Formats: sequence, structure tokens, C-alpha cells
Amino acid sequence: MSITSSNLHDLTVAHLAYKLRNKDVSAVEVTQHFLARSHAAEHLGAYLAFNDEFSLSQAKAADVRIAAGDLSPLTGVPIAHKDIFVTKDFPSTAGAKMLGGFYSSFDSTVVNKFAGEGMISLGKLNCDEFAMGSGNENSAYKKVLNPWDMSRIPGGSSGGSAAAVAARLTPAATGTDTGGSIRQPAAFCGITGIKPTYGRASRYGMIAFASSLDQAGPMARTAEDCALLLSAMCGPDLDRDSTSLDVPAEDYTRSLNDSIEGLRIGIPKEFFGDGLSADVRAAVDAALKEYEKLGAKLVPISLPRTELSIPVYYIVAAAEASSNLSRFDGVKFGHRAQNYTDLNDMYKKTRAEGFGDEVKRRIMIGTYVLSHGYYDAYYLQAQKIRRMIADDFQQAFQLCDVIAGPVAPTVAWKLGEKSSDPVANYLADIFTLPASLAGLPGMSVPAGFGEGNMPVGLQLIGNYFSEAKLLNMAHRLQQATDFHTQKPEGI
Repeated sequence: MSITSSNLHDLTVAHLAYKLRNKDVSAVEVTQHFLARSHAAEHLGAYLAFNDEFSLSQAKAADVRIAAGDLSPLTGVPIAHKDIFVTKDFPSTAGAKMLGGFYSSFDSTVVNKFAGEGMISLGKLNCDEFAMGSGNENSAYKKVLNPWDMSRIPGGSSGGSAAAVAARLTPAATGTDTGGSIRQPAAFCGITGIKPTYGRASRYGMIAFASSLDQAGPMARTAEDCALLLSAMCGPDLDRDSTSLDVPAEDYTRSLNDSIEGLRIGIPKEFFGDGLSADVRAAVDAALKEYEKLGAKLVPISLPRTELSIPVYYIVAAAEASSNLSRFDGVKFGHRAQNYTDLNDMYKKTRAEGFGDEVKRRIMIGTYVLSHGYYDAYYLQAQKIRRMIADDFQQAFQLCDVIAGPVAPTVAWKLGEKSSDPVANYLADIFTLPASLAGLPGMSVPAGFGEGNMPVGLQLIGNYFSEAKLLNMAHRLQQATDFHTQKPEGI
């Protein structure tokens, strides 16, 4: 592809990095291009904050590094960050009124790692409030629209990240996945996203929702791009994150082109029941046939506690959320009510004003299941079943190397369609929750189109530390298909 100022946004991360290294284009030119596109597309609601001066200063520094030959594979490439990662040079709100206008005194580890690689931060991306939601309709600031059909949700909570990548407003974005919040929006917006093994990427500087589930991951258009990004963002952070794993970083690009001949792909019968729409099933089945053509073998398996993942997740996650969000009381930082009579009244009014309905709902559920008399009946039981769900996966991996299935039961739904029924939103996460509860790596890969010509994602789930295998599988599928190259009309 020839480089012009009008098509820079059509380049993948890998292609853009190559052009930057060859000095076919400068980091400043690339940054100016993406900033201009992003400002012009604010109607999508993908971004919450920009700092053009800071972004361009990073781009100038990247050009100096490139000129000196001191560069990483990502130097000069722009990235935008989900507003759940704290940043010094942009506000960090987590999509919440409670943190409106808040500036952190430090950068999260993930943001700092990408800056160290010479990447340029374009801005902060919209998300469901405190990452709680499946449609990105819970942001306190504005809804995010799906660029494939602006009457539909982009998925959540990393909907701003997915929409920005799909609309070519950034070549890459960070996301977080607690119960599917990278994989589901990636599927709904036709991009690639991966959640690594829990503890593989540092949570330091991520505004916490559910600490035993939250995990950072990259979102981009291709598996190759995600491999480059994941290689940069993973690695131990033992001094600052107690859940960080002492496992060295890897170069995930090395095995992208390995053969998958003889690879056993487990097909869980629970992922293909009556709740799966016909259009999503057809796209997933077609993708699985491509793998068979590449020499992989499909193996029937069972994950018998799949349905239990929904109540387990919404007990465990809500309990942890109620604890994590107790710090938002109006005393040290964040929103504080203007009128109150005493300290107790200030707490009540601050939290009533600062939190949205979905966050309040989860805090109340979490407080209830942790309360005296209910802890054993709910929270403790949920943790026991969580262990059983993880054991189910280990049983399955004795029969297969990787598990595959749909990301969500349907394509992206219409804005407002499930707003009045939170349980319907929760049920949409049934295929992503099990891997999150087990702490396993999972990813979404574009696999075709369903109703309304909306994207469908194929979910790949691996055993612990098998990110390279998942990326290899995704890359081989993308070599055989062109779904990842297609973009919304008018983009």
C-alpha cells in the first residue's frame, strides 16, 4: 500500500511500525493524522479526553529515537488507553462522575510500559462506569456507538477501545477484561482482542472493579498486532502488584506462523445450545471449518458448569466491587457532595450522586452477599463453584489443546434494548465468564458477519500461559480469511 496522508489509518500496527522504521512517514505526521480523525469523529463517543500537545511531544521524541536508531518494534505507533488506566497527563475518570476531572500523580504500569516502547498516547477512551457493563451505555459522560451501525452498542466495558480501533481512530487500544470486557466488544466491533492469563499483565494503576478478575489486554485489528502489543505490556511487576506473576515477558510474534496441523480444538457442547442465535452459529461453524482445512481436529468436550458461571461471577465480582469502591467517599479525592450536615450525610450524598445505577446495583449486591448470615450461603459457595469451573477446564484440556466457540450468543444489540433489564445484559456474558473465573487466557477473532451485517467473533480459550498458541491460531485464521480487513461503511 502506498503511503499518503489520507490512508495512514488503514495501516495495521505492524505495517505502521515498518513504515516508521523505514522513515517513510514520521511519528509526528502519524500522530497528527490520528488526532485529526479522532476529533472529527467525536460523535461516536469513543474518546473522553485528549491532550494534543502532550501526544505531539511524545511523537517528536519518537522521531528522535527513530533517527538515532534506538527504537523498539512499536516506536512511534499511536495507542489510546481505556480510561480505567490512570495517567498523569490525561484525566482518569473510569467513565464515572465520581472521578470527574481527576488527574493521577503517576502512570499505570501498562501505560508506562507502552510509553517506554516509544508509543504515543492519543487520549483516554470511554468505558462503562468503573468497567461495569456489557454495552458501554453505563458511562457517566456519553454512550459509545458501534461504527458498524450507530444504532447499536459497541459492547462493553471496553466499548470505547473497540469502537476507536474499528473506526480507525487509533491503530491500537488498551482494554480490560473482568468477565469478557475485551473479548465481547472486540467481537461486536469486528476487531481482535486478547485477555492474557490472570496476573500476566500488571494491574498497578488500573482502577479496580473486581481484583481477582480484572486483567489488562490489547485490542487491535490483527493477531499480529496483538502479539506485538502483548509482548510489550506483559511481565512481572512484583513490587507494585501483589497479583503479578513472576513469569518473564515473551516475544509472542515468534510462533505466529507455526503450523497448526494436528492441533486439537475442543468444542464445548454447552456453548452451542438453544440460546445461540443461528447467524452467530453459522459464522462460528464456518471459522471452525477453516481450521479443519488447516489441519486442526475438532474434539467434542463439555464444560458442565457453564451456566453456573453467571451467578458465580455476579456474586464474586459484586462482592469485590463493593469492597474496592468503598474508598470513593468524598474525603480524599473524587466527587464530594456540596450540601451535607455531617460526615455521615456527606458519605451518603456523595456516593448517591457520584455512582450510577449499575454501580449502585453491584455495590448493593456485593454488600449483601458479604454481610453476616449470607457470606457462607452466597460468597463462600460461589468461590467453591469457581474452583469447580476451573477444574472443568483442566479436565477439558486433557482432551484438547485449545477451546473454541462463540464470544456472545448474538451480534451487538440495539442501543437501549436491554437497558431496563440488567439480567438480560448479564446473560449475554455466558460464554466469556467461565474463562475469566478460571483466570485463563482468551481472545476474540473476527469470524464473519451475522444479522444486519454485524460482526461475529470467534472465541479461543487456552490453558494458562498459552497466549502464544492462541495468537498463532488467530493469525493462521486471519491468513485464510479477510474478515479482519473489512471495515464499517464510510470509515
